[in-house]
Amino acid sequence: MSPIVAASAAAKQAEQLRQDGNTYFKKDRFGAAIDAYTEAHYMLGLALLQKKEYAEGVKELEKALDLGRGANPKGYMVEEIWQELARAKYLEWEHESTKRSWELQNLKEACEAALKEKHFVDSSQREGFVDENVKPNLNQLEALLHVFNKAAEDDTPTEVPDYLCCKITLDIFRDPVITPSGVTYERAVILDHLQKQHLWTYQSWKDTSYHQRGTNKLAIMESDKQATRTRTA
Repeated sequence: MSPIVAASAAAKQAEQLRQDGNTYFKKDRFGAAIDAYTEAHYMLGLALLQKKEYAEGVKELEKALDLGRGANPKGYMVEEIWQELARAKYLEWEHESTKRSWELQNLKEACEAALKEKHFVDSSQREGFVDENVKPNLNQLEALLHVFNKAAEDDTPTEVPDYLCCKITLDIFRDPVITPSGVTYERAVILDHLQKQHLWTYQSWKDTSYHQRGTNKLAIMESDKQATRTRTA
């Protein structure tokens, strides 16, 4: 099946699921409605990725992930959606990175040509002083090369820093939370760990204030940036 046909089929399936969600909602079957809406956004996101509309695909997958986490945080769909979202964000970053690389290369070549032309004009106007123009011209070319190399480095995939990884799973954060002690963990993992080990009861966790156990928004933002620049296994 070609990508175009697959995208069309996924889009039709997404629309059918959306209609199913509306039907469930009217019948007060809210759980079924949320499941249908979640899968609808998921399928539409996949369809958009097939069409290489990465930005819109990411938006739909993010909607699916939010719905899935709200309805069933430990459900299989949440993990599946997160994996596809991570892949989509990487594809989006890769697409934009490739575009920027071509633009940078074209701009670099244009700047080099302009500097060389300027050097040629300056040399022709100052006959007998050619040597005096060589060093400034080389310095300008060297500075130009440094600027473009730095720009290329900033767009190169890097290793994920330790502070953006959960200390239990060692994976990059997806839904990080801060404990009262100030340590950040993956929400589902730390809750499961504490319940099993009886190091801190689940009720104690629930009794803490939202500020104490709130979402680590900074970690989410930084993890999101790193996830788009690092291939997932």
